[in-house]
Amino acid sequence: MQKYIIKLALIILSFFSFNSQIHSFESIAKEAYLIDISTGQVLLEKNSNKKTFPSSMTKMMTVLIVFEKIHKGEISLEQGFLVSKKAWRMGGSKMFVEVDKTVSIEDLLRGVIVQSGNDASIVLAEGISGSEELFAIEMNLMAKKMGLTGSNFINSSGMPADNHYSTAKDLAIIAQYTIENYPNLFKIYSEKEFTFNNINQMNRNPLLGFFKGNDGLKTGYTAKAGYGYVGSAIRDGRRLILVLNGLQSSNQRKKEANRLMEWGFNNFRYINFFDKDDLVFQADTWLGKDKKVSLITPKNISLSIPTFYFDSINVSVEVEEPVQTPILAGQEIGKLVIRYGDEKSSFNLISEKKIKQKNFIKRSYSALYYLIFGKN
Repeated sequence: MQKYIIKLALIILSFFSFNSQIHSFESIAKEAYLIDISTGQVLLEKNSNKKTFPSSMTKMMTVLIVFEKIHKGEISLEQGFLVSKKAWRMGGSKMFVEVDKTVSIEDLLRGVIVQSGNDASIVLAEGISGSEELFAIEMNLMAKKMGLTGSNFINSSGMPADNHYSTAKDLAIIAQYTIENYPNLFKIYSEKEFTFNNINQMNRNPLLGFFKGNDGLKTGYTAKAGYGYVGSAIRDGRRLILVLNGLQSSNQRKKEANRLMEWGFNNFRYINFFDKDDLVFQADTWLGKDKKVSLITPKNISLSIPTFYFDSINVSVEVEEPVQTPILAGQEIGKLVIRYGDEKSSFNLISEKKIKQKNFIKRSYSALYYLIFGKN
């Protein structure tokens, strides 16, 4: 117990920098969701489960399916897909593919990610599934696999369609899944421009090259949904994902995205309380061959904590002692509880090793000793 109190004190002293007062923080977007995926904590939420039209942010799911098929070896970046009349005629943002020409998947991905090409999205959908309608089925199967609960996709581009919807939370999950599972392919999202068919277009991400650490992902706009954005940024090992929708202009979108990202990085500090397998506490055992059982962490225990709560951090261990033996290695024994302000986070603690019971004679002696003296 003494060891972990000292460790906590050092953490607080090294990071202590809090504001005396921070006002409640909100977003002007109709839907907003800011998550620190380094810890899994939601830093800001507004209507994050509301079903809304995702516009071109839909393309993240299209790209994700392509990434997965490349990873599995089902397709390759060098492989080409034929451009149909449907794709060529598609309006809105375009890559400017030409009908009956073959375009590589690598170029099509850049056409979708950098140029937000509706035409490129359809070429990918038709090349993979045969039609955009069949590709939409794959999109919804992927959504189910990922645990999305508020999404339904009708097309690959995000063009307006009845019953085509998603939520801010679901879009954040798509972004996180892409970043964590396909880091090498994800790098395409950070490319600032792409030239195809002698036409150069800049990446539509308003924070790319403007906000330190930003490396993705997508913007979106329709008259019905307004201006939307899914962004990711990493600083000092912390990665934030931000989703906004329902803003009134591209300029408002840029300002709001920048404001929320800066707030997330500047007003929270990442604290790693314990590493995986760190010894946290030693609890008394009941009739065990070992008098103590070491409680360790099955994973890193870390949190992003508002800077103004640093002086109120409290860490405690909750465990019922003595712990009944036999004890299995890895058995959940107690909880590590971290409190700050009105927040409380609990983490499982497990036994470091297997502990057997004493034999019958020693158990009888220990039980009698406990009844008389109140300890093992």
